Amino acid sequence: MAEKVRMTVAQATISFLGAQYSESDGVEQKLFAGCLGIFGHGNVAGIGQALLQAELETPDLLPYVLGRNEQAMVHTAVAYARMKERRQTWVVSTSVGPGATNMLTGAALATINRLPVLLLPADTFADRSASPLLQELEQPYAGDVTVNDAFRPVSVYFDRVWRPEQLPAALLSAMRVLTDPAATGAVTVCFPQDVQAAAYDWPADLFERRVWHIARPLPERAVLQQAADLIRAAERPLVVAGGGVHYSGATDALAAFCEATGIPVGQTQAGKGTLVFDHPQCLGAIGSTGTTASNAVAAEADLVIGIGTRYSDFTTASRTAFQHPGVGFVNINVAGLDAVKQSGLSVVADAREALDGLTALLEGHHVDQAYVERYTALDAEWEATVERVYAETETPEGLLTQNAVIGTVNEVSDPRDVVVCAAGSMPGDLHKLWRTRDPKGYHVEYGYSCMGYEVAGGLGVAMACPDRDVFVMVGDGSYLMMATELATAVQEHVKVITVLVQNHGYASIGALSESLGSQRFGTRYRERGAGGRLDGELLPVDLAANAASFGLEVLRATTKAELADAIKVAKAGSDPVVIYVETDPFVDAPSSESWWDVPVSETSTLDSTRQARTTYEEHKARQRLFLTPPRTS
Repeated sequence: MAEKVRMTVAQATISFLGAQYSESDGVEQKLFAGCLGIFGHGNVAGIGQALLQAELETPDLLPYVLGRNEQAMVHTAVAYARMKERRQTWVVSTSVGPGATNMLTGAALATINRLPVLLLPADTFADRSASPLLQELEQPYAGDVTVNDAFRPVSVYFDRVWRPEQLPAALLSAMRVLTDPAATGAVTVCFPQDVQAAAYDWPADLFERRVWHIARPLPERAVLQQAADLIRAAERPLVVAGGGVHYSGATDALAAFCEATGIPVGQTQAGKGTLVFDHPQCLGAIGSTGTTASNAVAAEADLVIGIGTRYSDFTTASRTAFQHPGVGFVNINVAGLDAVKQSGLSVVADAREALDGLTALLEGHHVDQAYVERYTALDAEWEATVERVYAETETPEGLLTQNAVIGTVNEVSDPRDVVVCAAGSMPGDLHKLWRTRDPKGYHVEYGYSCMGYEVAGGLGVAMACPDRDVFVMVGDGSYLMMATELATAVQEHVKVITVLVQNHGYASIGALSESLGSQRFGTRYRERGAGGRLDGELLPVDLAANAASFGLEVLRATTKAELADAIKVAKAGSDPVVIYVETDPFVDAPSSESWWDVPVSETSTLDSTRQARTTYEEHKARQRLFLTPPRTS
């Protein structure tokens, strides 16, 4: 008779999770680095008790870290998973009710970015003996719906363990999805409170070491040959490199492909760093927040080779980036959902395997030298622009520009350091201006562009790569949304260098509002003036003092020299630091000479809005739907 082990459902869950490993290219590692959690009545006596027991008896099984905000914990886990190329992540445990639903934003972010994280929200009683519970949702049309059902549309896998017997199937299914290279994201398994604490006799085999292979789907030979034929026939091909290049570990394969063929590369936000900034074929960022070089080449490209990209609206400049009348697409992606976009030739495959195969098939092929000279000249012009804005000094008001802050951090930091950002004006400016010198040196969450991700994400990045310094670039708007994990960084002695940029409002949306004729309405942090509008004095909020209250060092900088000195001090230390700097929100980064589709009111009594609508319609006329099927002969 098979050996049985008597444990609670929660204890069995923790024991199982601690024995799971991932494997890729022969390298094995624990699938879960640990468990981030905040305890409440829904999980303190179940998952909480199991984590305590594990910490006392087997400390390395699933180390526990106390978080401060449920959404932030998910961001930390997701950032960690991204730095680990989706081979490793964290478990996140919360109580029932608001603790659980606070994770919804994090779950959506994980799924949209296709980054694995395991969420274990507590749930109401399975036996309903005490219903209605504190924080329980009651619906007149159904007795089995809880707030956790809100996770269904933002999870790639959802389950609820109503009985102990369901646990093995639920956990195995969760592992399958978490290690799927094409369909990963947030996995949610809900645990009723009474079920967590229930004991059961489990097969001992459930807790044996289990290794999950992360597959590399191979391209079909005939389809890859069609892709090679299209590339040979193109005069001005362009690669659009996305995050899938990183997750596949295909940066070297991309460099070899581009060096052999001379094909240039534009990079999405997730794809930045797939080539280092000074690689001869690297044109930097592409799309709405791209470089003028990359966007000029995109406009003329007769073949776009998308590798590991979702083709988001920022990447395609809302379908205005590619203007060649006969432009075609080759889409290399491990996910079929992305491979069919733009009506391109669909190559469903691992990026590294596809690139290696194409490089071999295209042996001896190279784009025309005139094309090389054109994109090289365009790139040199852009780099001169970057040099100019990096050299910006203080404005007449005595404030630094955001361009100068980015440039100073970039120049004083080390090549292997990591910059982290997510929302506001900073991500777009970093995309076009940051000179990435290492494949893992750029970490901007732009699938969901979630305000508040920065500090929590930076914590996850720093835990994933303790041998690198991590620079969190965050504006006051995002900082005020969620700075709580600074306390966790202090608690865990995780070194994160947070560059807190104060510009007294939402700089990104303010600039967008102005361009749309809405006059920066509702985007400045001001008191109410005499007329009752928010146009009075700036709020006297001291964010530097706020940051210091978390128990870490805060350095203030008002000039480029002071900022450079502060960065050096921060890098020399071993503890988390905040560098506080005020900037001028009215000095923009250089234009990408691109567009982003945000509709403007068709009618208005405001001249500013009417003028913006005219401009909008001009851009709208350039939008293209790519519906022509690929032709390979």
